[in-house]
Amino acid sequence: MKTPVRTPASSTSRDVSQVVPSVTALKAIAHPVRLRMLGMLRIDGPATATQLATRLGLNSGATSYHLRQLAQYGFVEDAPGPSRRDRWWRACHEVTSMRPAETEGEAFDVDVAFTQAILSQHVSQMQKAVEEYAELPLAWRNASTASDIIIPLTSEKAEALTKRLNDLLMEAMREAPPLGEPLPPDTVPFTFMLHAFPYPGRLPHGEDESEP
Repeated sequence: MKTPVRTPASSTSRDVSQVVPSVTALKAIAHPVRLRMLGMLRIDGPATATQLATRLGLNSGATSYHLRQLAQYGFVEDAPGPSRRDRWWRACHEVTSMRPAETEGEAFDVDVAFTQAILSQHVSQMQKAVEEYAELPLAWRNASTASDIIIPLTSEKAEALTKRLNDLLMEAMREAPPLGEPLPPDTVPFTFMLHAFPYPGRLPHGEDESEP
């Protein structure tokens, strides 16, 4: 696994810990249960295998196995708990950052599998958000959106714009309280899901602009 990196912090912001998984580590995390468990630990803080099993509708043996797999690849670690009888776990990082896109081979296959797993989780979360939308206070409904914006761009400009959007979100994260810790009043985890891609069906399959 590559060495975890931290985003630079200004005098008024904090460090945000990130991990850039290797191909092997990415393969291990491209599992729906592990992704959900890691998300729970990042957002809600430390938990035991039994607590996670209850929330996921699994048995503690299954969650213990997945936690050990996550720990093996550096995504989670032991955490201090109220008693020594139970083993507590916590996330090692707040953000998983992706490696540069691959074009072929195992790395490409793993990238596709991980993207599919993430997309499935995003769809599930978005559906739950829609179901809860009517019950949200007006202020939070005003802060929410579901929109798509289509802009004609070259691949270079598209990549630059995507990076600018990611940088803006990371800047906001550095200025916000850490995930997994008690939050100030009126503050909750707020989700931004950024999906950026060529409009489907507009590019020939396998086209590589780097080739003449």
